[in-house]
Amino acid sequence: MKNIPYILCILAITLSSCKGNGQSKNDQKEITSTQNTTPVRVEPKDGLESAYFASGCFWCVEAIYESVHGVKESISGYSGGHTKNPTYESSNTGRTGHAEVVEIIYDPKTVTFSTLVDVYFGSQNPTQINGQGPDHGPQYRSIIFYQNEEQKKIITKKKEVLKKQFKRRIAAEVVPFQKFWKGEAYHQDYEKRNPNNPYIRNVSIPRLKKFQTKHPNLIKSKH
Repeated sequence: MKNIPYILCILAITLSSCKGNGQSKNDQKEITSTQNTTPVRVEPKDGLESAYFASGCFWCVEAIYESVHGVKESISGYSGGHTKNPTYESSNTGRTGHAEVVEIIYDPKTVTFSTLVDVYFGSQNPTQINGQGPDHGPQYRSIIFYQNEEQKKIITKKKEVLKKQFKRRIAAEVVPFQKFWKGEAYHQDYEKRNPNNPYIRNVSIPRLKKFQTKHPNLIKSKH
């Protein structure tokens, strides 16, 4: 990419990004989630628990969490909306209410939910509303889903600390978890399988490396 004129480089990133088409200005308004809904608890399986986060393009977020010690798997999908069986195409219209979300399968004996929230805030711009980096729209909004009151308190306290630190609104919605819809197969492990994709090279990998440099103590050791 370094020999391509700057404007062509930007165009290539845009065309191959996580971002879809068909969004209007109205579609990009922040969606307020219902807070009175009782959260759904996902039962542990084989000692592993699940957590759900939205922070821009799920290609980026999936790769970040998969590099964290104690995380067994990170799955790209959709949540937070009002329609059933969302797809990449439908969620990218901004009209289904769904955000690009990652399901984190983790060992609570190795990494806590509180640490996963630290990873979340430590790998994004926490003040950017309706997007991260070059990806804009309600499908890229920041959300942390909670499954019980303890998780909600953890998230809320961390948001308050960040609000004082940044002296600005923290964009992440705090939403009771309802359902996760797994994304299409080609989205899974996208960064790992497509290292030469312009968006991956210029947006996703730099975001991952920045996080790993800031928090080396959270990263899985390489053998």
